[in-house]
Amino acid sequence: MPEVSFYILPSCSQQERFLFACRLIEKAYQKKQFCYVQTNNHQQSQQLDNQLWSFKPSSFIPHKILQDTLPEFEQSILIGTQAAPEKWKKIVMNLSSNYPEDANQMERILEVLDNNAETKQVARVRYKQYQQAGINITIHNMRTQHNS
Repeated sequence: MPEVSFYILPSCSQQERFLFACRLIEKAYQKKQFCYVQTNNHQQSQQLDNQLWSFKPSSFIPHKILQDTLPEFEQSILIGTQAAPEKWKKIVMNLSSNYPEDANQMERILEVLDNNAETKQVARVRYKQYQQAGINITIHNMRTQHNS
């Protein structure tokens, strides 16, 4: 049974949201965990791709935007708009507004939310879907915490 963690940020900025996502991705990568990051569209995938290259000068995180073919190198972060490929279902970071397909087959789902009313509204719908699926949910209010 998967676990879902909601990270609620104090900022309304999508750039801050993606920066926080980069930090979580870096932590996972340092632990040799290779996640799939689901976005709403190619523009968001490209934005995250760019931020992963530049968010921290000393960091290198191998990553790729999923297009037609899966990467040969599985020890990388994969970014895309479609459902998580089989080998990347262990950890899925959901930056999209959709409930992840095959959520019950994943080990961990990370939901990163900014303080935008629209983002929170669609997250409430996903929260209810996770509840109805019997998935354990944890909420991290980053307004009351210093660093993740």
